[in-house]
Amino acid sequence: MLYRLGGRWLLRLPVSQLGARAALLAPGTTGSPQRPAVPVWVVTSVSAFGSGRADGWYESLAASSPVKVAEELLLSAHTTSGLPWWGSILLTTVAMRGVVTLPLAVYQHYIIAKVENLQPEIKNIARHLNQEVAVRAHQFGWSKRVARITYFKNMRRLVSELYVRDNCHPFKATVLIWIQLPMWIFISVALRNFSMGVTHSEAGISVQEQLATGGVLWFPDLTALDSTWILPVSVGAINLLIVEIFALQKIGMSRFQKYVTNFVRGVSVLMVPIAATVPSAIALYWLCSSFMGLSQNLLLRSPGFRQLCRIPLTMSDSHTPYKDLWAAFHTKFFLRK
Repeated sequence: MLYRLGGRWLLRLPVSQLGARAALLAPGTTGSPQRPAVPVWVVTSVSAFGSGRADGWYESLAASSPVKVAEELLLSAHTTSGLPWWGSILLTTVAMRGVVTLPLAVYQHYIIAKVENLQPEIKNIARHLNQEVAVRAHQFGWSKRVARITYFKNMRRLVSELYVRDNCHPFKATVLIWIQLPMWIFISVALRNFSMGVTHSEAGISVQEQLATGGVLWFPDLTALDSTWILPVSVGAINLLIVEIFALQKIGMSRFQKYVTNFVRGVSVLMVPIAATVPSAIALYWLCSSFMGLSQNLLLRSPGFRQLCRIPLTMSDSHTPYKDLWAAFHTKFFLRK
């Protein structure tokens, strides 16, 4: 008789075969065959699942082409620079942040500035459209539901036309995260491969052995965990600082924005124990990446740099951004009653 389990058809064994397999599963029993605690096909299925399917996705990621490219990038930086591995990781992070993510961050701020400058025009359109819909609703006897649907449908169309006109659709501002997050993952996995000794060697010496002596200060072994927790705590602290800087520049956040901000705060705190469970090479990369992210965030507040990158001026721009940021930070965290 056939039985269905998890999309698979399984054949029930005859009683005699079932008893024989039960005896094999319990070699110490004597006497008549006993029925096993669970059917044999369940044990077989669970064993097959546990033998390789659970971590198959990660093994596929670790052996993927983007991760291999990240490994070659790290090896090239190490070979070309001649720096110890901690310096090579630092150099690679700074280079990737400067060459890839900084231009994307500039483009993100460019789009956000153009969208912000459209807000007065959008509000004006919304006011006139609301009046026009009210007149039409009274003229044709529309219900409130029909009037509301008509308003939102035309408003979306008109706003989309503005975005097309100025070439600043808000979705373009998300390009940074779609590039930065995969890059962060691939480099992290590449460093994990090096630390576990599953790939590469140079001059007969494995990269794992080089990493074991390629650290500095309190983490001389980059393949080991940071027992002092200095790297993990630093990663969490810098990420939290980035979140707070973002929150301080937002006045009157919506409920959804508050939820997202609190969620990112939670992720930043969660990164501390996570960073404490990975090799110091990965924790060092995360720290360098977070520090570069903080530096870019502060740099993009500079009026001179924004003007150099031709980011449009907005009503929310300040001529003294760093002074204003410190004042807001001091008020929020030191003058709270």
